[in-house]
Amino acid sequence: MRKFKLWSSMVLAGTALASLPAAAQLAPVPVRGGGALLPVAVDPADGRILVTLPPAAEDGTQGRFLYASSLKTGLGSAPIRLDHGMLGDTQVLAFRRLGGKMAVTFENPRFVATGDANIQKGARENFPYSVVAMVDIVSTAPTGAVTVNIAPFLTLDAMNIAEALNGAAKGFRRVESLSAADPTSVRVFPDNIEMEAVQTYASDTPGKEISNIAPDPRQVSFTVHHSLVRLPGPGFVPRRFDIRSGTHATQIYDFGTPLGDDVLVQLANHFRLDKADPGAARSRVRKPIVFYIDNTAPEPVRSALVEGVSWWNQAFDAAGYIDAFQARVLPADADPQDVRYNIVNWDARLTRSWSYGGGIIDPRTGEIIKGNVVLEGLRLRQDIILFEGLVGAAGTNSGGPNDPVRAALARIRQLGAHEVGHALGFVHNFAGSLQDRSTVMDYPFARMSLKDGRIDLADAYASGIGSWDKFTVDWLYGQPAPGIDPDQDAARKATAIEAADMRYLTDIDGRSDDLGVPGDNMWTEGDDQPADLEQMMAVRRVALANFGPGVLRSGEPLANLRRKFVPVWLLHRYEVAAIGKILGGLHYRYAVVGGNSPEPTPVSGAEQRAALDALLATLAPRELAVPAALELQLSSGVNGRPDPQFDTEVLDNAGAAVFDPLVAADVGAQLTLGTLLAPARLTRLHLQHARDASLPGLDELLDRLTAAVLASTSTALERRIATRTILTLARTARDPGTSPDIAAVLQGRLASLAARMADTRGKDAGAAWQRATGAMLRDEDALTRELKRPVPAVPPGMPI
Repeated sequence: MRKFKLWSSMVLAGTALASLPAAAQLAPVPVRGGGALLPVAVDPADGRILVTLPPAAEDGTQGRFLYASSLKTGLGSAPIRLDHGMLGDTQVLAFRRLGGKMAVTFENPRFVATGDANIQKGARENFPYSVVAMVDIVSTAPTGAVTVNIAPFLTLDAMNIAEALNGAAKGFRRVESLSAADPTSVRVFPDNIEMEAVQTYASDTPGKEISNIAPDPRQVSFTVHHSLVRLPGPGFVPRRFDIRSGTHATQIYDFGTPLGDDVLVQLANHFRLDKADPGAARSRVRKPIVFYIDNTAPEPVRSALVEGVSWWNQAFDAAGYIDAFQARVLPADADPQDVRYNIVNWDARLTRSWSYGGGIIDPRTGEIIKGNVVLEGLRLRQDIILFEGLVGAAGTNSGGPNDPVRAALARIRQLGAHEVGHALGFVHNFAGSLQDRSTVMDYPFARMSLKDGRIDLADAYASGIGSWDKFTVDWLYGQPAPGIDPDQDAARKATAIEAADMRYLTDIDGRSDDLGVPGDNMWTEGDDQPADLEQMMAVRRVALANFGPGVLRSGEPLANLRRKFVPVWLLHRYEVAAIGKILGGLHYRYAVVGGNSPEPTPVSGAEQRAALDALLATLAPRELAVPAALELQLSSGVNGRPDPQFDTEVLDNAGAAVFDPLVAADVGAQLTLGTLLAPARLTRLHLQHARDASLPGLDELLDRLTAAVLASTSTALERRIATRTILTLARTARDPGTSPDIAAVLQGRLASLAARMADTRGKDAGAAWQRATGAMLRDEDALTRELKRPVPAVPPGMPI
């Protein structure tokens, strides 16, 4: 008889042994620490993973579980998000026997119907399910238990890897001959089974991004992790979503709700958290929420993350839970992909990109089973680059108030808390900066003050949880006294927080720069008023005046000045976007009938005109002139192989490494012009003035803008700013997103400018430029050619 070699930790239950043919029987290995979720055996020689399923239930299923997939190894790419630790969708997986095969089925719990068995059956049959694999049945026991080889299912593209790869390349497809389940990876526990497979994707046209990363870009392989999890037991209390709560939710369509009620039912996602003493105002819990920090994170980052993530215990303590939230370093023998561990993964990519938090969530109830965070390491280093550009590198690693590393670690504490907040069930609140740092769920910018004419970073980032976070934890996790309806109690809390004027603004109204809700901004610090932009411009002037080799560390290439110059030069970019939202802006809240929110109101005319003044000031030549001493310093050469981490972060040059100050001015002007002339903003200005003539309209904006940039065109810098302004007007007029009436106003304004400029008298360079520009505006073909000319690229700002 051939003997199979079993991996030393493999679990094989007696029932599995009985179900195998005599030729394939294996010596049983005792289950360590209790019974397994399912009996499992592995055959390393043949690559089989044999799972024994229970006898069929009344509905024909032979086991129903939660299923989740994740990437154990990632691509390391910023634009192609296939990250180590990234999760796929959570599915309800059921096994159904069809003849000699077992169908691996994803059910569809999104569509249900409350009512009797017939009503529930009707809802199920109106919507599809997905059979994702047909696996072989190895044997059937007299009890009806069935053993299947689940290995082929594990090589399917559950993570949509091919789709992600083909977003930046072409032709990637999974190669079955280069993909296989890994029997040695299997771990079996009482409530979950963890398995892995190697999946390889091939293309003859992999593209530049993948070619920069993969050892053979034509064949890219990933280790994909799979979790099969016992369905959560009874006792979880769902929480009805409230748009005032700052939480995210699972959507379920219940077609059995009473007529007059919504079919859409939204359940706020949260962990199961039960007080040991439900009647006590303060109590310990039956099972704390523990987040583990990836042990691959280097020090001092690892300790900073433990500290920052632990802040959440302050909010749970305020809600009446004693030591209910904890942060620890992941034990050396633990697998971060194991569903039992809530993880803060530490990731590396070729270039910097976003971090994110989420988890494995039961799609039937909204219960969070596993919290999962991916933190991106290069963002920390980008912060250090910014801070060294602002205050110099002499204090790096000194521990002093202006130590760039100290400030960056303060940021990483906040980022760790922020992303874990997502994994706990909370969404962004970009109004936190308006209320003295009320939440870690904002996107914060470093607080920079000027003391004795120098930049001070001593209070760059907040420390600890905020008042908004304490409210959201109490709303989502708080347990009322026995006998009180939890949803009614949560609604009462939301109404009370409205009455306290606690602000909440999130992505839907804040992520895009052209939106119009003042205060709903990313990467700002302060009240998001014109004075904040003016303060940022003052900090920028000081930084530029002091910029030079002193921002570099000893031995650092002088060429790196170009990289550290960009975040300083564009320091005001987020405040520009924030102040732009005041123009045509409208104050409103996420409100409900019977709540305490004020009615929507437009921003006053005085506030809007002050915002316009502040924005136009950023287009002044003095703000867009690179100090003369820097032009030569920024031209230091660089050699060696191309480095995407450098190349994507610098301004376009005038050939080789020769710095071009007019490109810098052009890029700076684009920040303001893109905000002022966003089609949606122009529409809001037009509409608000028609509704209320005291509010600024489109004509006022265009009058002020053209007067500001055409006041003088005697220098090359002034002409570059004016050129970019006129071309942005023309491009906006042609933009498909610009409404016809706005486009007509812009076309008329361009025609008037063309007539005026074409008649300019004089022989100086400014007059010649005006005549040439006027002629170009009158010549449709010439204008089209000019608009097709490449625009100097604005280096990335977010994320920081």
